[in-house]
Amino acid sequence: MSEIIVARNAGFCFGVKRAIDISEKAAGKYGTVYTLGQLIHNNDVIADLRGKGIIPVGSPEEAEGCIIIRSHGVGQAVYDRIAELGLKCEDATCPFVERIHKIVAENSENGSDVLVVGDKDHPEVAGTMGFAHGRARAVSNAAELEELAKSDKIFGAKSLIVVVQTTFDMCKWTDLQKIIKKHYTNPKFFDTICRATADRQEEADALSKKCGLMIIIGGAHSSNSRKLAEICSANCISYFTENAEMLLKEHREDLQHLLSSANDVKIGITAGASTPAYIIKEVHNIMSEIIKDEAMDPEFMAAIDQMDRVRVYTGNRVKATVVAVNKTEAVVDIGTKHSGYILAEDLTNDPTKAPEDVVKVGDVIDCVVKKINDAEGYVYLSKKQVDAQQGMEKILEAKENNDSVEGTVTKVVKGGVMVTSKEGASVFVPASQSGVPRNGKLEDIQGKAVKFKVIEVNEGRGRVVGSIKAAEKEENDAVRAKFWEELEVGKKFVGEVKSMESYGVFVDLGGVDGMVHLTELTWNRVKHPKEVVNIGDKLEVTVKSYDPEKKRVSLTAKKPEDNPWTKFLNEFAEGDVVKVQVVSITPFGAFAQIIPGVDGLIHISQISRERVTNVAQVLSVGQVVEAKITEIDEEKSRVSLSMKALLEEGSDDVDAPAEE
Repeated sequence: MSEIIVARNAGFCFGVKRAIDISEKAAGKYGTVYTLGQLIHNNDVIADLRGKGIIPVGSPEEAEGCIIIRSHGVGQAVYDRIAELGLKCEDATCPFVERIHKIVAENSENGSDVLVVGDKDHPEVAGTMGFAHGRARAVSNAAELEELAKSDKIFGAKSLIVVVQTTFDMCKWTDLQKIIKKHYTNPKFFDTICRATADRQEEADALSKKCGLMIIIGGAHSSNSRKLAEICSANCISYFTENAEMLLKEHREDLQHLLSSANDVKIGITAGASTPAYIIKEVHNIMSEIIKDEAMDPEFMAAIDQMDRVRVYTGNRVKATVVAVNKTEAVVDIGTKHSGYILAEDLTNDPTKAPEDVVKVGDVIDCVVKKINDAEGYVYLSKKQVDAQQGMEKILEAKENNDSVEGTVTKVVKGGVMVTSKEGASVFVPASQSGVPRNGKLEDIQGKAVKFKVIEVNEGRGRVVGSIKAAEKEENDAVRAKFWEELEVGKKFVGEVKSMESYGVFVDLGGVDGMVHLTELTWNRVKHPKEVVNIGDKLEVTVKSYDPEKKRVSLTAKKPEDNPWTKFLNEFAEGDVVKVQVVSITPFGAFAQIIPGVDGLIHISQISRERVTNVAQVLSVGQVVEAKITEIDEEKSRVSLSMKALLEEGSDDVDAPAEE
């Protein structure tokens, strides 16, 4: 019977586990946080971390709020740049790497040149070189070392210290030390290979020598995992894989052939420092099932196929059928032995919706695995995360087509508001783009449905920036264009008085303002618009004229049926004697109100039988007198009055105008 042996030192090392712990605590404290580069070389773990709000970025400039230095470490210049940007920094540099930084900084400051043995393109090596105050070089093999010694005779001539990448191959390190001693005088060596790395490599070497098959689990870009694969490949058949799914996909036929041709094969499993325990366990379980049925009959193969389809790991996307819904969660079936749960906060980004508003029994939904407990047989999932991914696709499409997106303002944050699109994407809208006036409160739009334009998308960081203001402008521009297209003289509107000047008021007609001149506010004589209307009043107006090029609209609030001139013509005629009130004095006469809105002129020659040289000496504003209507000019809407005509008809009281 075949036997499976798992290396004792397989999986997460101290530095990687520490970096993950620091990142998760930071995410709990700050919300979304950013790691400078991928925290570890494992796609499954990166997907899991992204679901927790831990996003990898390529430079400090791409981060906001808090940035995390991963276990590989960075050079001093990067720390300086982070400080310049005002970012909070959580340093998860592995203590073993920090030791190398200290060695390099102190010795190079004292004049020593620095030689780093390791991959010059590896972030750990780049970070280490960044602490050197003088000359520093990196080599990873004998050829590179020989080339350096040949081309740079000055390097290391005075004093040389040599450090080594923590995950470098121990045997290669031993060989390179011998070559360095040949070319340089009294080099000072610092054995900085991590003991855990050395132990892992030694154990992999020993295990692979007694096994017929080795499975090495690790990320494709993981330096220490690749070294393990190199070591094992020298001793036996070795498969380098990222997870159980990839192992089956790439090596199923090889496994079938190997296990069917040999009855007693020892199978060794080891894993790089970036491999979580659950992936090692998955691979072990798969191999155990294969060993139980070495023939790999059709039923077993079907089971393996099913395992591929419903494989459950953190960050995996699965189909889930809703079997129950309550106030706090939805219970789902994902086709495995696990009981699946989606908490209310993982169903939707909209805090106003209860679980029953989002899903119902029988719904089949896409979810992402958040947490697994195999011991107790349950798994927690997130629908919200999938919605956000789908929402991002809609966001990208909207940006490309310059479409507006509908959403709801879910919360006020520093510098703006967060809007959740209908598809579930979370969008940041800066205060300046919120449409709220500078002195207004962002809280006033919280909970409101809005439209926004997508102005910036960073897929790597999962960041979207939107503008409610831009969407409103586009909408207003469309309304204005339609307004001018449909505008005509005589068209009526009910608009709101938006502002007031001494000469009139401006009325909002629905995206375009029109002006009502003081003389067009009322048929009555007024000195200021405030005598008739207030800001905020609704006013029924009619278009008098407009100029599309200058974007001007002249309005009137006067209604023809209220025209006092019409009333005057219906009630008065030439020859009628009326009581009138003097409203103004001029050098040539006095204007007197016959009825509100209709004034007549008493010419200076029609005031008295005596010659009048100064109207103000005979009449005063507010005085009520009797006068005769001597002429009505309908075309010019003018009325002529005469006090003199009444005196000539029989009154001897020439100098005594009537008063009330």
